[in-house]
Amino acid sequence: MIGWLIIACEIGFWIFVAAGLTARYIVKKKSLGGFLLLCTPLIDLILIAATTIDLHSGTEATIFHGFAAIYIGVTVAYGKPMIQWADERFAFKFGNGPKPEKPAKYGKEHARRERNGWYRHLLAWIIGLVLLMAMILFIDNPQQTESLKGLAGIWTLVLAIDFAISFSYTVWPRKMKAENSKITL
Repeated sequence: MIGWLIIACEIGFWIFVAAGLTARYIVKKKSLGGFLLLCTPLIDLILIAATTIDLHSGTEATIFHGFAAIYIGVTVAYGKPMIQWADERFAFKFGNGPKPEKPAKYGKEHARRERNGWYRHLLAWIIGLVLLMAMILFIDNPQQTESLKGLAGIWTLVLAIDFAISFSYTVWPRKMKAENSKITL
């Protein structure tokens, strides 16, 4: 059940984002659009409540309960930038806004963007790990929470790999490839 709820929450998140941006730029109801965008955190609350109720009823913790914690961590850490990204493109397409800038692909600016992305990942990991640990403490049964501990370990490994990749651009910045590397005689 929780697996389907996570999918429904992700769909609901994007429905609220699309509805908010449509109200803001197409229907020209800026306050309604703002209200709909502010409703996106309600989806996280629904997921937290459903996960807590499911675990409280005695259901064994599964990887899907862990995914619920990860989902919440990711939406808290990345939600605002994702909505801002969508808002810039919607404003350009439907609201006569400026063309969104393309992110830097080379040099120090690219390295800074990669580091900032890792910091967001770290924030998501901290939030998700706190929720995972809260579930483990709430259930208080090591056999029932083995999958949650395993998921926390995998996510920690993914975070470490992301760190190595993201910060490698600081040490070895990506350089622009030469357009015309052919020698003409």
